[in-house]
Amino acid sequence: MWVDLDDGRTLGIPLAWFPRLLHGSVGQRAEVRISPSGLHWEELDEDISIAGLLAGRGDQTLFRRKAA
Repeated sequence: MWVDLDDGRTLGIPLAWFPRLLHGSVGQRAEVRISPSGLHWEELDEDISIAGLLAGRGDQTLFRRKAA
């Protein structure tokens, strides 16, 4: 996935970092809502922060489950 930022940078993000996106259909992935803080896919129940992408963090769901 490619994310173009307002400051001119482009981030290349492997879909493998986000299994819900990886396993979603092309149509589901196209239904993204962009906000000042990140990206949201309602149907896929996925939220990705820009800060997380810049920090190189992928899906934190599994990590949170293990820590609980």
